[in-house]
Amino acid sequence: MANIPVVTQPGAPSGPPGPPAPGLAGVQWMSKPDSTQFSTACPPGLEYLASLDQILVHQVIELAEVLTGFETKNRYALKNSLGQQVFFAMEESSCLMRNCCHQDRGFVLHLTDNFGQEVIRVVREFKCCAGCCWCANADCCAFEVTIEAPPGIPVGYMRQSKTCWKPFYQLLDANRSPIFEVQGPCCPCQAICCTEDVQFEIVSCQTNEKVGTLAKQWAGWFQEVCSKANNFSVQFPRDLDVKLKAALIGGTFLIDFMFFEHQDN
Repeated sequence: MANIPVVTQPGAPSGPPGPPAPGLAGVQWMSKPDSTQFSTACPPGLEYLASLDQILVHQVIELAEVLTGFETKNRYALKNSLGQQVFFAMEESSCLMRNCCHQDRGFVLHLTDNFGQEVIRVVREFKCCAGCCWCANADCCAFEVTIEAPPGIPVGYMRQSKTCWKPFYQLLDANRSPIFEVQGPCCPCQAICCTEDVQFEIVSCQTNEKVGTLAKQWAGWFQEVCSKANNFSVQFPRDLDVKLKAALIGGTFLIDFMFFEHQDN
């Protein structure tokens, strides 16, 4: 079989792809950057994000879930703009939590690189009365994820904020200082007759200027109707701190669970 040439993301070194992610065959991975080019302040594994200004998050379709309706653990492939896989995310949660609490469940997402090394961890604690946007100024009523890189060391938090109508979030750094606001549309939903991307704008808290976009993409008729697997794109400045890039990626999963992980999707 002829070798397939590897095309790398601009700014990333060339080289053969790593092994495929668990459970996925024929995956072309992004080459790992030379870690010696980065300072010790860069968490191990986040070197992949240094040259990127976009990450595509594609949820894996679970056939058992499609056929039976039984809620299984979510899995996601995270890719660069060339379609090369950067990370693979796997959910950790209890069967009871998934099938009784559905999109409100607590979970841990493990993001691994092409060597199977866990690079980012996203944690959401279960809150039985959370989710109402009118009451999100109270900690007990606001959903939040903690983004750790490496696991055990928080680099940021995505927190639901109080609002009367539109979805509204704040991205906080490791010291819980607000860095970005993530502002959603009045109606964050898609349908067969409305296939436009659902845009969440990323706005700087310092300058009040838009710096990026988090978008729920239309995944096609079959995937949208027959499964709960969703596709997202996250765009951010190329020169943004890799820790904040990781935090924005982690925050994407909070938005996915809150608005697009419904039983009747």
